[in-house]
Amino acid sequence: MLDVAATAGVSVATVSAFVNGTVPVSSELRGRIEQAIRSIGYKRNAIARSLKMGTTRTIGLVIADITNPFFTDVTSVIQDVLHRSGYALMLCCTDEDPAMQDEQISLLLDRMVDGLIIAPAGDDHALERILSRADIPTVLIDRICSGTNADEVVLDNQRAVQDAIEYMIGLGHRRIGYISGSLDTSTGTGRLAGYRVALEKAGLPVRDELIRIGNFRERDAYTAAMELLLQPERPTALFSANNLMVIGVMKAIRDLGLRCPDDVSVSSFDDFPWADVFQPNLTTIAQPVQAIGEQAAQLILDRIAHRNERPPRRVVLTGRLMIRDSCRAVPVRIAPEL
Repeated sequence: MLDVAATAGVSVATVSAFVNGTVPVSSELRGRIEQAIRSIGYKRNAIARSLKMGTTRTIGLVIADITNPFFTDVTSVIQDVLHRSGYALMLCCTDEDPAMQDEQISLLLDRMVDGLIIAPAGDDHALERILSRADIPTVLIDRICSGTNADEVVLDNQRAVQDAIEYMIGLGHRRIGYISGSLDTSTGTGRLAGYRVALEKAGLPVRDELIRIGNFRERDAYTAAMELLLQPERPTALFSANNLMVIGVMKAIRDLGLRCPDDVSVSSFDDFPWADVFQPNLTTIAQPVQAIGEQAAQLILDRIAHRNERPPRRVVLTGRLMIRDSCRAVPVRIAPEL
């Protein structure tokens, strides 16, 4: 700034006011300063400015799986909202690993981010400890974590899955296989609860042999689907608790020489861009991705502005069942005449 001030023939205070936008500068002085900046190649030191101002204008976002279209879509929305408010986004992925989650959060704290938006990767106690020590504005998305002083944006997972299972029951399915995500997460337990409630309301037994854990991963879901479909009395329908797992489910159906929905109906949590170009078009539960991202970004900005002036908020959104072609009614068997 000393060099810019000397070149432009103005004071250092005037250069500082222009660079930081703290005080209006006349058009004549602005032109001289801009010319001086170009001539000497001056660049503002962001780290020094952050230390002086006490803010980096950066938000850390920690997602569980960067390969999952749901998380990439939510990330895009969050980035757009923050950018309009003058904030940058620093993205980290935990790959569903709680230990990696701790490392990534520590990294972001070292970078002095102004707030955190996190999709937890399980292990509530570890996350609670690190956030309580950090004392930083935080918003949790997709998954909740007990014991944290954080705002939350989540879906009513139980209701959404209950709707999908009730739809399949309405088509005549009585043996519905369920491929669950990790039960260390609130999404895993909430979605499984929806499956159980739907069966119980219909007077159907909840059979442990029809439930498998797919850990929100394609590979594990493939193994789980193979186990279900190779049972002596295989299920007539399968439900996948997220979009990556349904790919494993469809591969298992193909590799066993079965057809969807002729031999087995399929529905899945999470809509995604190619759900309606799959053959058959997939019946899915669509999450309000735009609303999730917007709510999360607005909550973190509000929390930064007001810190501890209000109690934590929980925003609960609803999913929408997208009925397509991957589920069909169970054929009615007519008893032969004697």
